[in-house]
Amino acid sequence: MNECLRVSPISAVRGSVSLPGSKSISNRALLLSALSDGVTEVRNLLVAEDTEMMLGALRGLGVGFEQNEDGMIVKVTGCGGAFPVKKADLFLGNAGTAMRPLASSLAFSGGEYTLDGVARMRERPIAHLVEALNALGAKISYLNEAGFPPIKIEPAFHIRGNLAHIRGDVSSQFLSGLLMAAPLLAPEEGLRIRVDGELISSPYVSLTCRLMEKFGVTVKTTEKDFLVPRARYKSPGVFEVEADASSASYFLALGALVGPLKVEGVGQDSVQGDAAFVEYLAKMGASVTRGENWIKTAPNPYAKKLHGIDADVRTIPDAAMTLAAIAPMCDGETTLRGIGSWRVKETDRIAAMEKELSKVGCKVESGEDWIRITPPEKLQSATFDTYKDHRMAMCMSLIAAGGVPVFINDPKCVAKTFPDYFTRLSTVVEN
Repeated sequence: MNECLRVSPISAVRGSVSLPGSKSISNRALLLSALSDGVTEVRNLLVAEDTEMMLGALRGLGVGFEQNEDGMIVKVTGCGGAFPVKKADLFLGNAGTAMRPLASSLAFSGGEYTLDGVARMRERPIAHLVEALNALGAKISYLNEAGFPPIKIEPAFHIRGNLAHIRGDVSSQFLSGLLMAAPLLAPEEGLRIRVDGELISSPYVSLTCRLMEKFGVTVKTTEKDFLVPRARYKSPGVFEVEADASSASYFLALGALVGPLKVEGVGQDSVQGDAAFVEYLAKMGASVTRGENWIKTAPNPYAKKLHGIDADVRTIPDAAMTLAAIAPMCDGETTLRGIGSWRVKETDRIAAMEKELSKVGCKVESGEDWIRITPPEKLQSATFDTYKDHRMAMCMSLIAAGGVPVFINDPKCVAKTFPDYFTRLSTVVEN
């Protein structure tokens, strides 16, 4: 039997909360450190399932690293892109931030590898990335269903040509993975990567480029093209991981509903796209204050409730889930658009949100890339299923700020990115 956690009604939160390191930055930093020349000390690393998957894969590829006792500092000895182990079977759980970049980095490494994951990972598409790599001369095939992991990579060494095409309308991780591998693959004149169609979640691609720059490689960008030079990554020596802006969204939302609450570790200069989440809270009427390394939110000083919004949230796909979760406590309906990527995440998040929010009395409508939530006259207590999705568990806990107890099935699924979420939540709740 899965555990079920009771979250008591939350009438007020106060004080401040610090957050774990960013998942998106942590796994990118680990891979870039491995691809670099020199030793990199990665600090404030997220300690969670997704980073364990990346570290396990790097270990399996022969990359040396040392981790301190709490796991938040890792010294990685880079291999300059030449992974010592040339044959390995890598299990990557449900970590898209490991699967897609590693597929790209291994495609032309001259080795034989299989990349696999949990059942849900086998349902998450990878075809657009595989097609782009194979068009360059990689030898990647599917071991089960075409278009999905597990995949097999056979030895390839050099790319064909200087132009790669990649679709950007399913997952930005395809482009990010190709970008991180590109400096080590590019011909002398560089590799031009062209995005065909719409690019969703573009802030994550900008994040990738900014991190590559910290490791010595500058990507030149236009609206649809990315020109990556042929170059070797160089260790920055020490790399500090920002607090996770997606994880921050739950506490920022609580502060806006029943705060004030201060979130430490992410601020006005954040490199993460999800830091823009507070701009949507402000549009809903919340009070928002930002410092260099902190953000503070509080309820609307002129109204009893926040008000719903109609917004395109494609630039903050993970944090946008939090807007859906607080919609039941707002005045008026909330419509979120541009969320087609939710369908191929850890679960079909549009379908999951529609089902779970209906349990509290909301009227919920949805389409391929949108969801509309109309709050109930009276919020109902509910037991929420979480679909093995960490963000569903954290989102549904926020319903307790509507003054009703909620029950979270399988609360330990938060271990994917925020293992002690419920403990940290308890530290800011006023009894």
